[in-house]
Amino acid sequence: MSEAGEASRAPSKWVFTFGAGRADGSAVDKDLLGGKGANLAEMSRLGLPVPPGFTISTEVCAAYYDLGRTLPDELKPMVDAALDDVGRITGARFGDIENPLLVSVRSGGRASMPGMMDTVLNLGLNDQTVEGLARRTSDPRFAYDTYRRFIQMYADVVLGIDHGLFEEILENYKALKGFELDPELGAEDWAEIVTRFKALVETEQERPFPQDLHEQLWGAIAAVFGSWQNARAIAYRRLHDIPDDWGTAVTIQAMVFGNRGDNSATGVVFTRNPSTGANELFGEFLLNAQGEDVVSGLRMPQPLTEAAYGASSNNKASFEAALPQAFAELKKSCAKLEKNFRDLQDIEFTVQEGELFMLQTRAGKRSTKAALKIAVDMAKEGLISREEAVLSLNADQLDQLLHPTLDPSAKMTVLAKGLPASPGASSGEIVFDADEAVHMKAQGRDVILARVETSPEDVQGMHAAVGILTTRGGMTSHAAVVARGMGRPCVVGAAAVHIDLEHGTLEAGGVQLHKGDIVTIDGSTGRIIKGRVTMREPELSEDFTTLMGWADEFRRMDIRANADTPDDARQALAFGAQGIGLCRTEHMFFEESRILALRKMILAETPEARRKALATLLPAQRQDFIALFEVMAGRPVTIRLLDPPLHEFLPHGDVAIAEVAEAMGVDVAKLKRRIGVLHEFNPMLGQRGARLLVSHPEIVEMQARAIFEAAVEAGKALHDRVIPEIMVPLVAAKAELDIVGERIAATARAVEKERETSLAFQVGTMIELPRACLMAGEIGESAEFFSFGTNDLTQTTFGLSRDDAGRFLGEYAEKGIIHHDPFTTLDEAVGELMQIAAERGREVRPDLKIGLCGEHGGDPETIVFCEKIALSYVSCSPFRVPVARLAAAQATLRSKSR
Repeated sequence: MSEAGEASRAPSKWVFTFGAGRADGSAVDKDLLGGKGANLAEMSRLGLPVPPGFTISTEVCAAYYDLGRTLPDELKPMVDAALDDVGRITGARFGDIENPLLVSVRSGGRASMPGMMDTVLNLGLNDQTVEGLARRTSDPRFAYDTYRRFIQMYADVVLGIDHGLFEEILENYKALKGFELDPELGAEDWAEIVTRFKALVETEQERPFPQDLHEQLWGAIAAVFGSWQNARAIAYRRLHDIPDDWGTAVTIQAMVFGNRGDNSATGVVFTRNPSTGANELFGEFLLNAQGEDVVSGLRMPQPLTEAAYGASSNNKASFEAALPQAFAELKKSCAKLEKNFRDLQDIEFTVQEGELFMLQTRAGKRSTKAALKIAVDMAKEGLISREEAVLSLNADQLDQLLHPTLDPSAKMTVLAKGLPASPGASSGEIVFDADEAVHMKAQGRDVILARVETSPEDVQGMHAAVGILTTRGGMTSHAAVVARGMGRPCVVGAAAVHIDLEHGTLEAGGVQLHKGDIVTIDGSTGRIIKGRVTMREPELSEDFTTLMGWADEFRRMDIRANADTPDDARQALAFGAQGIGLCRTEHMFFEESRILALRKMILAETPEARRKALATLLPAQRQDFIALFEVMAGRPVTIRLLDPPLHEFLPHGDVAIAEVAEAMGVDVAKLKRRIGVLHEFNPMLGQRGARLLVSHPEIVEMQARAIFEAAVEAGKALHDRVIPEIMVPLVAAKAELDIVGERIAATARAVEKERETSLAFQVGTMIELPRACLMAGEIGESAEFFSFGTNDLTQTTFGLSRDDAGRFLGEYAEKGIIHHDPFTTLDEAVGELMQIAAERGREVRPDLKIGLCGEHGGDPETIVFCEKIALSYVSCSPFRVPVARLAAAQATLRSKSR
């Protein structure tokens, strides 16, 4: 590296000490010290009994990788000085033969990544210091047990030797000597194990186990920094959206030992129950053990409190009973930490010969149920404000409360895994045909509809099914979008599953299932499971109601739902929706009694013939809207006019064409010709939406008439005026909206005259094309509202089919080309187009109402952006409404704090 580079890299401070009631940092320094280092500094400042140590900052992690995985030379004197400081506090010295200082070397990023990176314990032992430790403690067994633990861990983490090889040596030795458990081994046994462990290292490395303690320390520090880029850490960051460039800090801390006899112990405590949220200490411990013994599972942990002891079948003493003085100190420390951090704390502790030491604290992981209770209780206790309670929850996690879930203790045979497209879990008989799903539902049977992929024609079958499985498609495929709207569990893109429609079989994981066999799908994890699995039904608690009420007080944006049926609308209202932001009228046409009339309209060759066919649909369409308006009782309802291309309503395949031709009483050849005429090479970019409505104004007239007549009838029933919002899809030019809008207005005038009444309504458009965003100023002159259709806007911005994108988006994420699925979380370029459209639309119409009705409407990260550009509302599937309500409140609160 150049001198200039060296100078720019070296900071004034890379190492931050803590201990003896003082610290260089505090809890606010997580970016620099990582969560572990910052919290240890805070604990030390609070006067808690923290073993002294120091933290090497995340800046060194960056330098380590900049230097090609090499630690900078400037770090060594800083570490040596900090080690001396720890030695002064403990009275021991690193490398001293008679009174050796042993340390742990641990990772700690600013976001908790439990178990993902590496740790080395008991560092500071070699063939000489182990003898000094034995003399100092008068306990050779402890000294050699500690040395063998260190060799095994160091060899695994730093030298890359499989830890299983060491386990094999130990198990063989125990078998030879007739021992069953590690505590049965004496000092001489552990000394022999140490000799065998070192021999293994020399064989594997072709050099002896390092005896130079500074070489050990330097190797451990480098290994922990290196573990930031191990496979499991990378995968964890990707799952939890943790940036790769954050890096980790490394904390080096004096060891304390919980394996110094029956007055020593190690354990974990949560300041509240992380499963239920109850305000009670929750945890477990082991007497005469080190931390890894608790997590290894080799010994059964003991209950922490007497209350937990009484409620369990564990007959071993609780921590409260075994070490009452240490328990009393722990209880006080827990209260102090929770009060200071104002959140549930997850704390590791050790008792060494009766003396309590606090090793680490962090925000505790908790169930969604517990998170709600803790937030509400802490607000009521005055520990946090209501605003902080609302901000404390992860909005996405509310999904877990709204759908049935699998019992985690149930036995299950997982056949395959796909994409978790719609949360919840369900079991039922496999069925491969949508019509058959409807038939079986009518018989009272639960079915899982399994398809290669779904189309709008499958909607009735999807509604009849308790769950949906497809082998193709992504998170915003037709199956995924519709399933979420219906609240049906759904797994899509299960490429490892093979469906044979001809033979009625499904193969996965080497198992062949037939129609009627029972299968379970978990839409929260993507698992496909053989047989029926026990479920847990959702229960919305009083805490849920309380917290959502607070959220509604704080949020600015309205939350609507995408709903096509009265059942959808009722579900949306139950979850707190303030209106319908998207009613897709095409789904109403797939009922068997209606599809025939629609197909006659499509086959008609003149406008008059098409109007005649559509007239038979008018009463049913009108009744659909009356039902929606009455359920919504005066709340806004946005109805999208027909959007899909007409060919989607026609049959495909010779058998289906023949069946439809017979039902319609038309010639098969004529039907095939019409299908051929309507065929498009890229129908999603073909004659659909506004283009279809401009060419077929009779569709506009029928749907507008149904809407207006329904508004009149529903208004009478409700004793209130119904003001429908009519939305024209896929508009690219103002002229399209003007043409369609004039047909709507003419129909309104006709209905007003016929019914001798006056109508109030709004006409707006979906903004789902880049051109529409750029021309929003012109379009806004005619549109009374905008609604961003972000599914299509994302497709047309990327030039990407959402149903095919799943094939390579995962690879793109792995290679860093994209940071998230753009069909799940709004892409920045799509967002910029939305911002342009909002600004240009409001320039010509300052009071323009602007919403979002794509699948992004239920994504918390997208909602933050919607708050930033001041959208009027977002609309999402009914089961995402609570998520959107909470996310919108959080977005409002955070925007105010900036």
